[in-house]
Amino acid sequence: MKYEGIIIRPPSEADSLLLQVTVGCSHNRCTFCPTYKCGKFRIKTFAEIEEDIREMGRGMSVHRIFLCDGDAMIIPQTRLLEILACIQEHVRGVDRIGTYANAKSILRKSPEDLAALHSLGLRMVYMGVETGNEELLRTIAKGANAAQLIEAGRRIKAAGMTLSVTILLGIGGIEKGIEHALDTAGILTEIDPDFVGALTLMLVPGTPLYDDYTHGRFVLPDTFGFLRELALIVQNSSFTNCFFTSNHASNYLPVRARLPLDKEKTVRMIEHVLEQRNPGTLRPEFLRAL
Repeated sequence: MKYEGIIIRPPSEADSLLLQVTVGCSHNRCTFCPTYKCGKFRIKTFAEIEEDIREMGRGMSVHRIFLCDGDAMIIPQTRLLEILACIQEHVRGVDRIGTYANAKSILRKSPEDLAALHSLGLRMVYMGVETGNEELLRTIAKGANAAQLIEAGRRIKAAGMTLSVTILLGIGGIEKGIEHALDTAGILTEIDPDFVGALTLMLVPGTPLYDDYTHGRFVLPDTFGFLRELALIVQNSSFTNCFFTSNHASNYLPVRARLPLDKEKTVRMIEHVLEQRNPGTLRPEFLRAL
């Protein structure tokens, strides 16, 4: 297997075989993100990808494959179908193929296109939402508005794929924290994803948002401010059946909840931590990571 640059996959894909089909991220403009800054985005040639797929097929059975890097969904439909068909032909035992995708790349595919991808094994899509607040989506250069994120998420679900979205605690700073939390709860309700992962913002030198922070244009919430946002999002979201987590390495307080079943219990737990304000109950700063 041949890899170029930084390879990132979701924590839930830890047991998946990683197949790099693109290098970098097709958008690569989000102001908070330090990833994929060292090279130009490109789609690998089919010959390169086929060689790796054939190598996969010479080993033991592979149950899960994750298509890297930042946004494999941007690959033109004919080529992406060709890649999935090649996997089905040469790799035994594949139950699920997953990928990152952004709203722009999803909306370039018709519902029929997405259904065709699903029929060839694409079962899991991870989409970054970050926030439901329109002003913040523009400020962080997300490349999509709330309506586009909602439509993209709904298309994925309508195609029969499992949808996991990420949101970012703290992205509104102190000034927009409450609006961010409430609007994010609103967009999550509209999308109704199968999984939500709440990450906590970590500022990285070299990013535009870090520059705003160092010049006083952006003020981070304190530790308990992040948790207040988390409580508001859980409390004000409505899901059909969603597994909601905040157990990423960036988070101060691990949460794993099946919503709506565990909603009241989860809100009470977060509120209790907020009332106690005991730093000892939280992940220490030195253990946090991207």
